Amino acid sequence: MTAKPNRFPFAHTFSIVARDPATGEMGVAVQSHWFSVGSVVAWGEPGVGVVATQSMVEKSYGPQGLELMRIGISAPTALPALLQADDNREVRQVAMVDHLGRMAVHTGVRCIACAGHVSGDGFSVQANMMLNDTVWPAMAEAYQGAAGPLAERMLAALLAAQTAGGDIRGQQSASLLVVSGTASANPWEGILVDLRVEDHPQPVQELNRLLGVHRAYEWMNQGDAFLTEGQVEQALSAYRSAAELAPDMDELPFWHALTLADLDRMEEAAPIFKAVFRVNPNWAELVKRLPAAGLLRDDPELMDRILAQQKPE
Repeated sequence: MTAKPNRFPFAHTFSIVARDPATGEMGVAVQSHWFSVGSVVAWGEPGVGVVATQSMVEKSYGPQGLELMRIGISAPTALPALLQADDNREVRQVAMVDHLGRMAVHTGVRCIACAGHVSGDGFSVQANMMLNDTVWPAMAEAYQGAAGPLAERMLAALLAAQTAGGDIRGQQSASLLVVSGTASANPWEGILVDLRVEDHPQPVQELNRLLGVHRAYEWMNQGDAFLTEGQVEQALSAYRSAAELAPDMDELPFWHALTLADLDRMEEAAPIFKAVFRVNPNWAELVKRLPAAGLLRDDPELMDRILAQQKPE
């Protein structure tokens, strides 16, 4: 941690780290006029905590911060220890929250203006190289005033930051990471949301769109889980919810229709197949390959009824 400041990677940016006291979920969300900001700034581990390391970035704050929190050191103790070992701490901006919601944040005096942070119960918002000094207060207000899941509330903070002026250079990339509050021997199972926009003229808006798609696929996966448990109506309801959240995606209704067909509910499945085949005829070709994979019963009559939906009325 003793390299010269002009050799540090840039990640001048605004971000939020937070823990949801109701669910225990923890998250970090970030936007910057810098390519692939999430790969540099955002760090998290289920049941451990989350870290945002930005400004003149020292990436090791991420993995080292998580390592300290993993062995039981609180965020308010871990961050000062890392700063103490860093000769260039005054060009850093770092925030972390641990699995109990304990928070720590540091904005070095040499972070490029406008720079600052606001912290509250279980969260911190921080920003540097902003157009003005209203950005991080706007983030805090938006986060505290938002409702819904943690990911959506953190996204509200990013949207508020951009509305308030955002990065003085403009926009380029953004990311959103949410992890479970429960530790696991398989930590990848606790990654709940992991979305990145690497290069886009409006990355926060694109992140918002991707989160909607993510929620649609969550419903799809829930439908599959219901079906495995024999809860057919619950599964079909989940599939409908998925399609409603992402109406422009033909894959979600395809699998919904396939489930209906396999349940001998072709009257319901037929119009869905017809619409999907109209958008992309290759879905009809895929149907032919599914019985061999065990994803559709081997029934020639059923196959004919499905493929008949390709024909124009």
